This record gives sequence, structure tokens and C-alpha cells, in this order.
Amino acid sequence: MFMRMVACAAVVIATQTARADVAPFPPSFEMREVQANDATIHVRIGGKGPAVLMLHGYGETGDMWEPLAAEMAKDHTIIVPDLRGMGLSSHPADGYDKKTQAGDIETVLRSLNIQSVDLVTHDIGNMVGFAFAVQHPDQVSRFVLIDAPVPGVGPWEEILKNPLLWHFRFGGPDMERLVAGRERIYLDRFWNDFSADPSRFDEASREHYAALYALPGAMHSGFAQFAAFDQDAVDNKAFLEISGKLKMPVLALGGEKSFGLQMAAVMRFAADNVTEGVIPGSGHWIMEENPEATVKAVTAFLK
Repeated sequence: MFMRMVACAAVVIATQTARADVAPFPPSFEMREVQANDATIHVRIGGKGPAVLMLHGYGETGDMWEPLAAEMAKDHTIIVPDLRGMGLSSHPADGYDKKTQAGDIETVLRSLNIQSVDLVTHDIGNMVGFAFAVQHPDQVSRFVLIDAPVPGVGPWEEILKNPLLWHFRFGGPDMERLVAGRERIYLDRFWNDFSADPSRFDEASREHYAALYALPGAMHSGFAQFAAFDQDAVDNKAFLEISGKLKMPVLALGGEKSFGLQMAAVMRFAADNVTEGVIPGSGHWIMEENPEATVKAVTAFLK
């Protein structure tokens, strides 16, 4: 019992330290814990008006959206969860296929009595958001996807051959042992290799996210996100066969030094109404590398 109390205290301290290292959400935002099947989802909620749901990706948490959330909360209701297994959400043993995580999102929205949202997503958030939008198209008014492909959509098999994406197949007990206690080293690889300029992903942000990904179970959950891609591809192909392409307006944004216009080319395989866009001077980490341009592009499209 004593050791369990010590472990819990360590988690609280690490979490509090991480929160202090990056810009916090506006004080008007409240935090909630929503029970979604076998996961507890940490959610930030603020603002007033039409609802906007923001989903983060790997290497970050919902904290990445603070600049956009602060701007849009002036005239929108903003909902920012941490995906299961990441950030301050719980770390269940499984359920990391994106169909299941879309169910988490549906539960969050239902708990808030929100029937319709504009959807803004990045990285793995794109995949969860797509699984939600293709199953619940009547609940998504507009959809912004940023700088990551969707499993099973368009040239997915060709994208998998990119040697920079070796981490898609990196996982399992031995890999977890290799990374344990070295989470910052592993994550630096992502922040450095996928940036146009690694210095733009600042030290405070790196410390913040590394502390969260060092929490018990976090790395296992992160690896599980990638291990689910094969099932995600099967699910997405089935969704499209049943429901057809997305009909809502879609903005596909790519970092100039990352996916660029390829984002829109990929999404045209799965959506009828796609607007393309590029975030200049940015790699994958658009909110760190060029937040001003990202906020401008997203808000212009949603308004």
C-alpha cells in the first residue's frame, strides 16, 4: 500500500510539473474526467458558441491546442480531450484502434450534450477524427485534418514504405524496456526529425510532454496507437465502402517541410469537398513551428 501511495504521488508531481512548463489554457476553461467505456478521458472545455472539437496526436497531448483554443474560445465552445492512453487520460490495456477511440469521443460529446461540432485534428487525432466523422457525418459540420495520413486511405501502403516512419512497427515488451527511463531520448527523435527547425519545438514543451509520456503505462499506450494501424486500415476501408466519401467541407493542411499538399491529395480519396492548404516554414509540429499561420488558416476555414 505504501509503495502504491508513493507511485501515485510521483504521478501527481510529474503532472503538475509538466503543466507548469507550457502556456496553460485560459482560466475560464474547466477540466473534466469523462468515463468512456474502459477509459477515463481528460477533457478541457471553455468558451461559448458553436462547438469545436480538437484532437491531438502522438508526442503531444491536448495541450498543443492552447493557442488555437484561446483564440477560438472568444466565440466558440471548445472541447479538447486527451486521447485514451495519452496525457492525463487513463491507460487501459487495449482499445487503441481508432474506431474504439471514436467511441470515446462520441461519449465525451454526449456527456456535454453537444450534437454537432467542427472537428480540428492533427497526427493520430486525424485518424480518430476520421473514424468519428465517417461513422457520424451528421455530427461534423466541417473537418480540418493536419499533417498525417489516415490508415487505409489513398496511397497508404506507399506511405508506409517511407523509412522515416519506422516507428509505426516499433513496439512490444522489448521496445518498451529499451525506452523505459529514456522517454525524452525517444521523443526527441520525433520532435527533431519531423521539424523544419527543431529549435522551434522549445525546451519547455519537450520537458512538458516527456514528463507526461513517462507516466506509468504511457509508452505502452503510445506504441499501441501505432500497432492498431493495420486494423484501422481495415476499418476505414469498410467505412468508406458502406458510407461513401465524406460530404462535409474538409480542409487538409500540411506543413511545408512535411506532408504539404500531399495531405489534400490523400484526403480526396475519402472526401468530396477538400480545400488544400500549406503551413509555411513548418514541419509536422505546426502549432509549435508556426502557430500564427495555423490559427489563421483554421479560423478562416471554420468561419
